Amino acid sequence: MNIETRMYREAAQAADAVRTQLAANAAPMQELGAVLRTLSPRAVVTCARGSSDHAATFAKYLIETQTKILTSSAAPSLSSIYDAPTDLRGALFLAISQSGKSPDLLAAVEKAKSSGAYVVALCNSPDSPLSETAHYAIDLHAGIETSVAATKSYIASLSAIVHLLASWTENRELLAALESTPAQMEESWLLDWGHAIPALQAAVNLFVVGRGYGLGIAQEAALKLKETCGLHAEAFSAAEVQHGPMALVGAGFPILAFSQSDETRSGIEKVARDFLGRGARVLLAGAQAAGAIHLPTVTAHPVIEPILMIQSFYRMTATLAIARGFNPDVPPHLRKVTETL
Repeated sequence: MNIETRMYREAAQAADAVRTQLAANAAPMQELGAVLRTLSPRAVVTCARGSSDHAATFAKYLIETQTKILTSSAAPSLSSIYDAPTDLRGALFLAISQSGKSPDLLAAVEKAKSSGAYVVALCNSPDSPLSETAHYAIDLHAGIETSVAATKSYIASLSAIVHLLASWTENRELLAALESTPAQMEESWLLDWGHAIPALQAAVNLFVVGRGYGLGIAQEAALKLKETCGLHAEAFSAAEVQHGPMALVGAGFPILAFSQSDETRSGIEKVARDFLGRGARVLLAGAQAAGAIHLPTVTAHPVIEPILMIQSFYRMTATLAIARGFNPDVPPHLRKVTETL
């Protein structure tokens, strides 16, 4: 099933990448956790682009729920275009990148350092300018990724974020959940999401819905559907989609919803029922609603479940791209490293 595409092959390697990462980063994460407990940052600022920014969304929810520290996304243009750096004294600046080469990201990191932030980089290129500039750099250990559509490096970003927070807060439950994640990822890779193919093969527009820890993977899924399948997909919080966007939903409108097993599930199920009541075609991962197309998931710690669901999604998407007449390895007008200014 599409094993000839690089996207499929690399996504299939994600479990091994996470397994390698957890072993290699055990000591560095323990050390970094101690540094952050001593630093006791007054705020956290994330900085990333594309898929890495979706990982930053995941980080925001995890940091704020686990540490109660305000976390916000930086606007790189403030440094690279406007030359208007903010006062980041006493803040943790978390930069996430696959290549560590984008000029606007590097400019933001330099400005953050000069304004007093402690910079931590999560990067898949340990010799990159980003890793060399940061106060502390963590290697994602995703290995070589040649597909334009990031898969295993995105998942490696998520697992590294969980590892970072679990080490920082000394959360033994989360550390134990991480140990089980590679095996659970292997299980999630084998799940059959084939029922999504006929529902999306002829689709023109799509909403992707998540909430809390799952919002970042909803954003990532929407991006992948755009770049590999030529499908106009937009991501929304299950709360936000009930405002203006709901006006677009009618008979046959496709919805893909992700739900981890936490306090957000009842809200996801309610909005799924609302969509179904309008005649929408709802694909539901991790929750239940009568009339929806249910996509199988692996039950795990609610922080880990989004990682497992996006792994299953990647396999389905590599197949959907081919079914829609696209080569997921050659998205139109895109290249692997986007060097924005």
